[in-house]
Amino acid sequence: MEIELQIKMNEKLFLRNPEQSELGKKIIMHSIRLIHKNGFEAFTFKKLAEEVGTTEAGVYRYFENKHRLLIYIAAWYWAWLEYQVMYQTNNIHDPVVKLKMIIKLLATTVKEGVQTSYVDANLLHQIIITEGSKTYLTKRVSEDNNDKLFKPYKDLCAHIAQVILEYNPNYRYPKSLASTIIEMAHFQNFFKDHLPSLTDFGDKKDESDTVAFLEDMLFRVLNCHEN
Repeated sequence: MEIELQIKMNEKLFLRNPEQSELGKKIIMHSIRLIHKNGFEAFTFKKLAEEVGTTEAGVYRYFENKHRLLIYIAAWYWAWLEYQVMYQTNNIHDPVVKLKMIIKLLATTVKEGVQTSYVDANLLHQIIITEGSKTYLTKRVSEDNNDKLFKPYKDLCAHIAQVILEYNPNYRYPKSLASTIIEMAHFQNFFKDHLPSLTDFGDKKDESDTVAFLEDMLFRVLNCHEN
């Protein structure tokens, strides 16, 4: 079953809210498709405008530049993923099962669940793997952080950290471990597909191996710090 999801976005991410017009929704939809197809470096507002059927100036009415658009879709993804985590673990009380579900959501392509009509979450997941770090590895990261542009990512990390503490209340580094698991899920899948010699499962092309590795690492760390 699919449920339509409305996510409230930080108003500093856009000049005009894309969710409030059909053109804005098309800009989001086609930007995801183009970035996934050609990469962020090759992505331009001119190409986006041609794909959408509008003018380049029309795109600039919504976003200041393409980097701000990238932060927008990344923030949307993190908010969507946190909702997925809450949705999928809502009735689960065992923290072991919760953590395993979280790892599955982080490391695999989710085929169903909470969606929205103009965002392809599966394509967006692939963009986060390949382009996500470009949202904050910039000279403006402190200014963007002050504007709370990365809050959805921080909220997801905080949520995972809380589940880690449910499993082991004495663990000293829950937020560090949470962010490490998130980034490792992305890097290992990227390495698996593009730099396979950096993983132990590059020849299999199977996300389940990434899941198994992350579970092994997470529970070994937590079980070694029970006291």
